Amino acid sequence: MSQIVDDAGAEAEHDAGAEAGHEPADAADQRRLGARLHALRDDRRWSLTELAEESGVSRAMINRVERGVSSPTATILGRLSGAFGLTISQLLDGSHETHAHAETEPADPDDATGVQRAATADHWTDPDTGYRRRPLSSAEFPVDVTEVRLPAGRAVTYPASAYAFLRHCIWVVDGALELVVGGVPTTLGAGDRIELGDPAKVTYRNDGETECRYVVVVARGARGRE
Repeated sequence: MSQIVDDAGAEAEHDAGAEAGHEPADAADQRRLGARLHALRDDRRWSLTELAEESGVSRAMINRVERGVSSPTATILGRLSGAFGLTISQLLDGSHETHAHAETEPADPDDATGVQRAATADHWTDPDTGYRRRPLSSAEFPVDVTEVRLPAGRAVTYPASAYAFLRHCIWVVDGALELVVGGVPTTLGAGDRIELGDPAKVTYRNDGETECRYVVVVARGARGRE
């Protein structure tokens, strides 16, 4: 059985904010992601227990995410996306797509030309490490292209279940990135790239003193996960 993971710290942080009368700035994003997760679970007719068994995430944590009161860490997000056979980008972008279709306001003029302005781009930040993902491609584009910023001294780990993709390429833009793939470490500098092979547990680590920025490209296919 997979190790069950939880994030009690996120719940405590939210509760403390609620007691102080402050709603997290990303509360709307948390609610959208929660609704997206609940809809995916409903589509598969899965109970909380079944999703917990598929993902290795505790029922309590899944419930908190679905209710929009907790933001999942990167590791938990990877486990949940893997359970649904989706890339992380598909899971996150889907929540924004659902929200966009629900809006009744006129579409932005840039929509007609396919332009995405940097100031309005969606992003997701890991509440545990400050790791930040920004999609560079839309949910409809056949390849996931994502910019990632990993703060100095931080590390993020994804389970092997989050890597059942067709092809996966990582290109470092700034800083240095240490990848530990299936227990084997590799250090990448600015301009370096790597294409990952068979699914394996992967840790992204920034041991430097400055932020590391890299781009992740995932070609979705029959095995389409990230």
